Amino acid sequence: MSRRTGPSPRRLTGPSPRPGHPRRPGRALIARPPISRRAGGWRVAVAAAVVAALLPVDAPAAGADTGTLARPEPGTHATHPTGRTAGPQGEVAKGPSGTADRGRAWVGTWQTTAQAPMGPTWQGPNWSQEGFDNHSLRQVVRVSVGGPMVRIRVSNVYGQRPLRLTGATVGKAAQGAAVQPGTLRRVRFDRTSSTVVPPGRERFSDAVPLSVAPLDRLTVTLYVAEPTGPATFHEFAAATTYRATGDHLFDETAAAYTETGRSWYYLSGVDVARQRGRAEHAVVIAGDSITDGVGASSDTDNRWPDELAERLAAAHRPVGVLNAGLAGNRLLTDSNCYGERLTARFARDVLDQSGVRTVVVLEGINDIGAPLWVDPCLGPRPVITADQLIEGYRTLIRAAHARGITIIGATLLPFKGGGYHSDQGEQTRVTVNQWMRTSGEFDAVVDLDQAVADPSEPARMRADYNAGDGIHPNDAGYRAMAAAFDLDDL
Repeated sequence: MSRRTGPSPRRLTGPSPRPGHPRRPGRALIARPPISRRAGGWRVAVAAAVVAALLPVDAPAAGADTGTLARPEPGTHATHPTGRTAGPQGEVAKGPSGTADRGRAWVGTWQTTAQAPMGPTWQGPNWSQEGFDNHSLRQVVRVSVGGPMVRIRVSNVYGQRPLRLTGATVGKAAQGAAVQPGTLRRVRFDRTSSTVVPPGRERFSDAVPLSVAPLDRLTVTLYVAEPTGPATFHEFAAATTYRATGDHLFDETAAAYTETGRSWYYLSGVDVARQRGRAEHAVVIAGDSITDGVGASSDTDNRWPDELAERLAAAHRPVGVLNAGLAGNRLLTDSNCYGERLTARFARDVLDQSGVRTVVVLEGINDIGAPLWVDPCLGPRPVITADQLIEGYRTLIRAAHARGITIIGATLLPFKGGGYHSDQGEQTRVTVNQWMRTSGEFDAVVDLDQAVADPSEPARMRADYNAGDGIHPNDAGYRAMAAAFDLDDL
């Protein structure tokens, strides 16, 4: 991103896209002052204490929350102050990342957002409500940054009973559910091949001696021998998940994996060990279905965070890109199916990711459109004003700064032609975007609105970037969004 050199913001052309993708018009950024990294020290500790003192304990019972991060209620499985899910005593469920691997530095290389089980969606049926019994789940993910070892994170955040994971493996992906010969490694938890993750908790594995390069594709296989009950999952994967009956952890071929789905289950993150002498860190992108990749081609890793990871890898920047997008999510209001509001999940899903130094926020368009979005899954649909959205962003900014984390605001994309567009909603979007561009409250602003807008009708997305619904970009649109970033600001 370009930076502001004076008191008034000015528009600058964004950086050149990666080779093979010519520059598209309209990729402007808002110039901002050099980003302050606010790295560590007593200032961060004092800021954290001030923020903690100012944030109320009780969240509103319904509707929108504009100014507080979620706080756990006594005696509940809730979010640990450090961001990981925690039990009643506020302790994070740890594997040997807290014992045998103590002192090892990790950085996130892949992530997805945990979601409560639900019934069939527009994608069709999924396995989350029925859960699993004597099943092997094989899931293929692409890492963003490489390292000499990996570890996985297993989530039972929305489970109703302890998750008894019988075993797990990780290897280099081949075609479909197949694994490259000789690459499968057993995953251990506290030096054992099985683990139990309590309800409301997550658990890291031990370090696995598997060296990965940027943009490698990994196959993670989980086996559960006993009934799990409803499963914590991520509904929209834009990727294929494979299921087999029985223990097929070490199968290199795909023969046993005859069932397929379109969601991820239990797997919520992959980290890599930092390499000595390299200033590795992660950037987390928080958002809704646009960040989740709705509109991108399936099984191609063409979500805009994926495209950004490709740019970083091509430039030999050791930066992990973590996707905290959640389809249907809103900044200020919880949903029956589309997750807790971003202000509630921000600590767990964003701030506490391994090695995070920078956060990008692209969320708010669903808050604007919700009153016209008829969907039983949505839950409350309050009318949200620009002032309410701005207060929500300020909550995120305070929370990030209290951790010494840089936070970048992304302007909201045009949505004229979308099913929930209205003149009132458009005015709210314009007001919010203008505040982002001129207020100086985010550490930097990337103008994704301008990156994809139709120059002849700025309220509408360019036709060649539109996935067809007026709201979500297609592969080309996602490439344009990723090209709008100055890599130096990440």
